[in-house]
Amino acid sequence: MPSPFILDRSSVTQVMAWVLAALVPGIVTYVWLFGPGILVTLALATATALAAEAAMLKARGYPLKPFLTDLSAVVTAWLLALSLPSLAPWWLIVTGTLFAIVVAKHLYGGLGQNIFNPAMVGYAVLIVSFPVQMTHWAGPLELTSAHLSLAQSATAIFGGAPKATLDAVTMATPLDTLRTGLLQQLTVDEVMTKPIFGHYGGTGFEWLAVAFLAGGLALWALRIIGWQVPLAFLAGVWLTAGFLHFYDAGRYGAPWFHLFAPSVMLGAFFIATDPVTGATTPRGKLVFGLGAGFLTMAIRTWGGFPDGVAFAILLMNVAAPLIDQYTQPRVYGGGTEARK
Repeated sequence: MPSPFILDRSSVTQVMAWVLAALVPGIVTYVWLFGPGILVTLALATATALAAEAAMLKARGYPLKPFLTDLSAVVTAWLLALSLPSLAPWWLIVTGTLFAIVVAKHLYGGLGQNIFNPAMVGYAVLIVSFPVQMTHWAGPLELTSAHLSLAQSATAIFGGAPKATLDAVTMATPLDTLRTGLLQQLTVDEVMTKPIFGHYGGTGFEWLAVAFLAGGLALWALRIIGWQVPLAFLAGVWLTAGFLHFYDAGRYGAPWFHLFAPSVMLGAFFIATDPVTGATTPRGKLVFGLGAGFLTMAIRTWGGFPDGVAFAILLMNVAAPLIDQYTQPRVYGGGTEARK
């Protein structure tokens, strides 16, 4: 198992449990602002992840209980579910979760052996393969007449709701709205007059970002994660967006708008900090985070998708071994030769 070394199975379970607990403020805020559909998505993704985990463990001849109870599959399911539209069709959720657990995790050897973040692999496969189905984002209560109930959300996810019902409660995200407006030759200020935009980010979305930030800071305070990757990730987004906004404020959104996108906070504190797929040296973590932040903005600005967090982290996963190789700390009492 690659570094950092985890001493026993119980420590893995404890860390994963803290990560799940830190996601709860974001989930509660999500339900409050966007309706209970996310609970159905979370439940379906969790059930699929545990079933896929059990099937792969059995096929590989591993005992079920130690690995099913370490909560790693549940963390993957929750991170993927929170990255998907809350009213995405059921088969989309199942497909992404299966790909994350079976292909991105177990076909690379299981927990500790995967080179890519499984949740982001599942998301990337879905956004590339089914871009239309990845647009069923529930609108904030402030901008819609009413939310679907839990039962109505389940009906919509499992294909029983009429299209008119979905159209009434779903809308484009702030990032997608900004991108579409700029492609229509509108300025940032003209696009920002739409009600989907709030004070710093999107209406409702900025509060969701704050909730993920609070959960991430709790993980840092508990020393579950270090400060290097989140701070560097946020700095990379802020500096890149700030430079572009200073260069041409009419074409590029303000840095606080990009920083208050929930995907940035979720990516910075919960996804990029994965110790298995990220850099492990102190300086390497800073390089990893800065690179992910820069690539996020590069993809948002010039790429084919409105958000770039998932692809940025996956690209940095590829670079993590090289980053570690060139950022090894100096061996005490030795010089350049001692590090070779």
